[in-house]
Amino acid sequence: MARFSSDSRERVRDAVDMIDLVGTRTELKRAGANRYQGLCPFHDERTPSFGIDPVNKLYHCFGCGKGGDCFTFVQETEGLHFPEAMQFLADRYGVELEVEAEDPQEAARRAQRERLLELLERTATFYVRHLWESQEATGAREYLEGRGLDEATLREFRVGYAPSAWDTVLLASRRAKFSNQEIVGAGLAVRNREGRIYDRFRRRITFPLCDARGRVLGFGARALGADQEPKYLNSPEGDVYHKGRQLFAVDIARAAAAKAQTVIVAEGYMDVLMLHQAGLKNTVGIMGTAMTPEQVAELARLAPTVLLALDADSAGQEAMLRAERLARARKLAVRVVPLPVGADPAELVQTQGAESVASLVEASIPFVQFRVAKTLAAADVSSAEAKDRAIDDLRPAFAPDVLPPSALREELLKAVAERLELPPSQVSSWLAAGAPRRAPEAPAPAGPPSRRQTHPDAPERAFLSMCIALPGAGAEALRTVEPERDFSSRLLRRAHSHLVGHLGAPAEGIAGDDEELRTLIAELTLSADPEHVSERDLRKQAVQLKLSGVERELTHAPAGTHAGLARRRVELQGELNRAMQS
Repeated sequence: MARFSSDSRERVRDAVDMIDLVGTRTELKRAGANRYQGLCPFHDERTPSFGIDPVNKLYHCFGCGKGGDCFTFVQETEGLHFPEAMQFLADRYGVELEVEAEDPQEAARRAQRERLLELLERTATFYVRHLWESQEATGAREYLEGRGLDEATLREFRVGYAPSAWDTVLLASRRAKFSNQEIVGAGLAVRNREGRIYDRFRRRITFPLCDARGRVLGFGARALGADQEPKYLNSPEGDVYHKGRQLFAVDIARAAAAKAQTVIVAEGYMDVLMLHQAGLKNTVGIMGTAMTPEQVAELARLAPTVLLALDADSAGQEAMLRAERLARARKLAVRVVPLPVGADPAELVQTQGAESVASLVEASIPFVQFRVAKTLAAADVSSAEAKDRAIDDLRPAFAPDVLPPSALREELLKAVAERLELPPSQVSSWLAAGAPRRAPEAPAPAGPPSRRQTHPDAPERAFLSMCIALPGAGAEALRTVEPERDFSSRLLRRAHSHLVGHLGAPAEGIAGDDEELRTLIAELTLSADPEHVSERDLRKQAVQLKLSGVERELTHAPAGTHAGLARRRVELQGELNRAMQS
């Protein structure tokens, strides 16, 4: 991805209409001179705790804690990286981006990649036209109709048809001035041992494989004839397409996933298309059974909760086990959709209807519950030794970092005890025997935290927020504090340093990848309330800040330095008392 200049970033920020941008996700109402308020688009709530500052292009939710600037908002809601979010906003608001000076070799690689992407896009359009307009594709259309797919869904996913001739795409691409090397590099043609080049996809239904921005990176293609092998053929690994990094339909599902805060994971192309057609628009596909860390990272950008709707066969269940291990490492909540054995999502939608499948998704269970049930179903309980083996198999599921103390844990312990015909207390003791003595950090809960979170450093945040609310007096107040002593964390010291130079426009000047600082500055700005804070309040808060800094210093200072710090503490306490009385 090209690196855009900082000037481009600020021109995009200036062009963004924050009310228009955020208004596509939630209804906003004016709540002050430079404040709009609405229900948070990132978590369910009945009372608004989400607000935006349309001037500084910032947002923050005091319920779930999400916040940032216009770029962060697009990253969160569209599932994009920062450069992609910048391009998204530039396209939406008509800003031309400037690319920073690049290494000549890097510039050449980027230009070549753009050529391949153009070729893939042209080919996807050709395949779609061929599906709907050619006589040869009649059988493909009948097959898709027989699988229950309607034309609107097929067109939304740009499903196409690759003709049976050996050189249709090859010749069309050459006429469009693409070289043989580019056609092979895009994965659209192959070269045999004799050096002959011919189309890779022939007599197949094609499914474009896109990135989060909707750019075609490759194709998956299903054979129509019984004489064709393999049944499914993907684009080869290359400069553009990498199977292990892709999620099918990520571009179509990302908005629905961000809104629902859940993403459904299915296995094949048909499963994904049928679930979307059934109204489950937050579905993506893993195109196989071996989920990769890169795919899990992409899922984490889409939503905090993953619902696994994989086939209930042994391969699908093994895929779920791997997916859960990878997802847990990223603090994702994982649930399992209970599909009947022998049925896949596409078949269920076709045979039982959309409402029935939606009910199954609604009835998803925590992954650990699925894992325990699967283990118990396969357990041999005919002897004491067999029961010991079952306990050993179950022990990882009851590790504190997987299943902390909870009502669910007690229910599952009871189920294990009943299946093994053992006392619950004994089962609990044995399952804990092999667990670590100290539990690792537990995953973050899936639900939103309590509203208006209180931070240990709340007074420090309040001081910086007051400085933003009263920039004139705030600039002087920022100069009077000593960041290393008066702020308890590196992040707040960074916020102080940033605001010294950007108090009038807090959102500007933050690096694109510095999400931590952007989120904090958004929170401070949305907390700033010039109508209800005075310069006296600011002076009082500044003294309180300094006093807290001295208190921290006294706690850790060598004994010989206590006298000076104690005198300083007395002075500040007196200053604080006078400020309170005034």
